[in-house]
Amino acid sequence: MNEQNRRLLMDTRFANPGAIQEAAQQRRHHPLEIGSDRLLIIAADHPARGVISVGRDATAMANRYDLLDRLTSALSIPGVDGVLGTPDIIDDLLLLGALDDKIVFGSMNRGGLPGAVFELDDRFTGYSPASIVQGGLDGGKMLLRINLDDPGTANTLSACADAVTQLAASQRIAMIEPFMNARTDKNPKNVLTTEAVMRSMAIASALGATSAYTWLKVPVVEDMARVAEASTMPIVLLGGERSDQPDEMYRRWETSLRLPGVRGLVVGRNLLYPHDNDVATAVKTAVSLL
Repeated sequence: MNEQNRRLLMDTRFANPGAIQEAAQQRRHHPLEIGSDRLLIIAADHPARGVISVGRDATAMANRYDLLDRLTSALSIPGVDGVLGTPDIIDDLLLLGALDDKIVFGSMNRGGLPGAVFELDDRFTGYSPASIVQGGLDGGKMLLRINLDDPGTANTLSACADAVTQLAASQRIAMIEPFMNARTDKNPKNVLTTEAVMRSMAIASALGATSAYTWLKVPVVEDMARVAEASTMPIVLLGGERSDQPDEMYRRWETSLRLPGVRGLVVGRNLLYPHDNDVATAVKTAVSLL
C-alpha cells in the first residue's frame, strides 16, 4: 500500500473516526439482483477469528496493509461483485473508496475462536442485524457449526435463528454457512461428506421465522448435484483453505456452478493468497468460471 493511503487510514482513524460513517452514507450502492448471472464475492473475515495463516505461512494475513492491497486489487477487477468482511475490514475499505457499486455482506459471529473451550458457542461479536441495516449493507453472514456433543451448539443455533429473523424483517440477506462438526483428537473438525453437508443445510434452512431472505454458503464436496437438491434457497460456494491444486479446484468450482440453484462463489484465501501469489490472475480465472 502506498504511503498516502497508509496515512489516510491511520490519521483518519485517530483524528476523524466519524469519517467512516460518512463514507458508509455516501457509498454508491449496487442493487442486489439475482437473475441468470452468478456472483463473485471476496471473503475477508478470517483474521477476526484469529486465522491469519495461509498454507505454511503462519502470518500471511497478519499484515493489514498487504491484505487491504490484495482486497482492493481484487475488487477492482471487472466481474467481482462485492466483499464479505468484518467491521474493521469494511471500515478500511470504505475509507479507501473501494466499495462503491459493490455488494457488501457483514460477517456477524466471530467469537468461536479456534482452539478455545467455547469455540462452538459461536457468539455474535461482529455485525448485528441493526448495524447491517444502519451501515447500508446488503446482508449478514453467519457460521453455524453443529456439533451434537457440544452444548455450545444450542446457543449458536438460537443466535443464528434470531439473526435470520431480524435480517429478514429489514429485507436483508442472511447468508448461513452450516457444517456438521465432530471432535477429532479433542479438536472440533467440520465433516465434509455429502451426507453431512446435506444434513447441515436441512437444519440451517429452517432457522428463523421466515426463510425468504436466507442463502446457504456450502463447501464443494463429492456429489454436488445431490447437495444442490438439498434446498430451494440460493446456494453460494465457499472456497475453504488454500488449495495446492488450483486447476482441480477451479474445475470443481466450474462443475458446481453449472448446477441449478448455485448462484456464485464466496472465496477468500484461494483468491487473495493464491499458490503463485498472483492475485489478479486467480481472480480473473474465478470470474471466467461465472
